Amino acid sequence: MAGSYNKIIIIGNLGRDPEKRFLSSGDAVTSFSVATSERFRTRDGQQQERTTWFNVSAFGKLADTCEMYLHKGSYVYIEGSLASREYTAQDGTTRTSLDVRAREMRMLDRRGEDGDLGSDSDFGAPARAASSAAPADSDPDMDNIPF
Repeated sequence: MAGSYNKIIIIGNLGRDPEKRFLSSGDAVTSFSVATSERFRTRDGQQQERTTWFNVSAFGKLADTCEMYLHKGSYVYIEGSLASREYTAQDGTTRTSLDVRAREMRMLDRRGEDGDLGSDSDFGAPARAASSAAPADSDPDMDNIPF
């Protein structure tokens, strides 16, 4: 019998600051919400936007990292497993919650030299290579190293 695998990747913005708490075992868990948006056109040509919210939980060292570095509005990549659950809202309607147990998190916010958030338009661009010009005070013997 073949196994199964549950994996989700979310790229979006935090909807609230992360909240850290501790389980009865003493393990840390940090919870936050992430919103993803998609734009599409309806049959009549009108442009619409749909936002989907995910509740994310991170455990252990990842929980500490999320609590320390993330904040409301942070642009993040989350990889983990997805579970859905139904619950009854205060108004009596049945709703579905999308819960993600994070295995990996990457901060995608761009920061300029002055610390301000920059444009994310170069998301996915390869890292810029260092200048190939040798510094004026470089050691000439270093030029013979084969790597």
